[in-house]
Amino acid sequence: MTTDIERGTFRTRARKVLLAAVQGLTLAVAVLPCGVAFLCLTLVSVALIPLGIGLFTTPAILTGVRALADVRRRLAAQWCGVRIPAVYRPLPASGNPWTRTVALLRDPQVRRDVLWLPVDFTAGFVTALLPALLLCYPLEGFLLAAGLWRPYASGTGDTYWYAFVPVSDRTSAFGAAGLAAVLLVVAYRLVPGMLTAHFRLTRAVLGGDAELAERVRVLTETRRDAVDTSAAELRRIERDLHDGAQARLVAMGMDLGTIASLVERDPAQAKELLAQARRNSAEALEELRDLVRGIHPPVLAERGLGDALRALALRLALPTEVTVELPGRAEAPVESAAYFAVSEVLTNAVKHAGADRIWVDAHHTDGRLRITVTDNGKGGAAVGAGSGLTGVERRLGTFDGVLAVSSPAGGPTMVTMEIPCVLS
Repeated sequence: MTTDIERGTFRTRARKVLLAAVQGLTLAVAVLPCGVAFLCLTLVSVALIPLGIGLFTTPAILTGVRALADVRRRLAAQWCGVRIPAVYRPLPASGNPWTRTVALLRDPQVRRDVLWLPVDFTAGFVTALLPALLLCYPLEGFLLAAGLWRPYASGTGDTYWYAFVPVSDRTSAFGAAGLAAVLLVVAYRLVPGMLTAHFRLTRAVLGGDAELAERVRVLTETRRDAVDTSAAELRRIERDLHDGAQARLVAMGMDLGTIASLVERDPAQAKELLAQARRNSAEALEELRDLVRGIHPPVLAERGLGDALRALALRLALPTEVTVELPGRAEAPVESAAYFAVSEVLTNAVKHAGADRIWVDAHHTDGRLRITVTDNGKGGAAVGAGSGLTGVERRLGTFDGVLAVSSPAGGPTMVTMEIPCVLS
């Protein structure tokens, strides 16, 4: 069994090496002509801008450069799992050629695309071609040992060199074959990594500070959403206090004033008002408890996210199965965000999904808290304007969290929430 496993691993690795060499050769064949052509067209078109011709050609050429860069980004992700970020600024709605040209030239990502072209057809060409050369060069060494050394030895008399091995007879040809075997082992070990190095070079030039810029943009949006959410939450609390507990407390104070004037003249009426004041105080206390529970549930603060989710499921009208595998507790703000996000998703499922069963799974892996809510309803849920899931996405975004929704027509619906965090 061990031998079979080792053979399977060897075959898998060999296929990976061969595929990387073919992919690198494909890139090298396409890199040089495309890069040189687009760079020359870009320079000529920009130079013609003062004459007016470049105002019409530059946007089209830069769009082609972007398409070429996008192809390289896609190949980097598909072939080697290297993600190359791209943050292009939106083009102006006006169809004015001057406006579009200036907007493109001022876009930092477009400038990075243009600067990437000369790097790509020089260093990029070498790093893309090297895997194929390293894999194919040993073949010549084996051919020399198989008899190819004879034409070289019977030629002009000059010594033929295979790398650093002079080939002039059978013995030296076998030496070249030995070196070829060493190079083949090196290729077996390094070729996939060399193709990855090509894409990392591409990322270093194309990416630049794009990832940082995207990060700043996301943080700006999530901060604005957090401020808006906090303001809305404060308004809700103020409204609930004003319309609920505050009104009851005011009524209770008025009843107590009336009781003070009736206690001697009409004791029976005073007793009725006392009973009413007691009911008002109990209702005000219950509303205050509900309000506090809505801000931060006591079970969440005392027992953690797992028990809070179980308690949340018990209050639902649908049978809900909760599975929690959390070896520790996250920070209180993260737990609160996760709790209310799940609460919103469960509320949507009960109201709109038409389901008869819900499953909640919460676990922590690879530094991320992942919670999945699944129902067997009619499906069709989506994140968009007017959807409660939009609010959930914003709530998670405050903590760099993400929301993924899978809800085909006919169901089931699976909502996955992830928040990066560390458990205590």
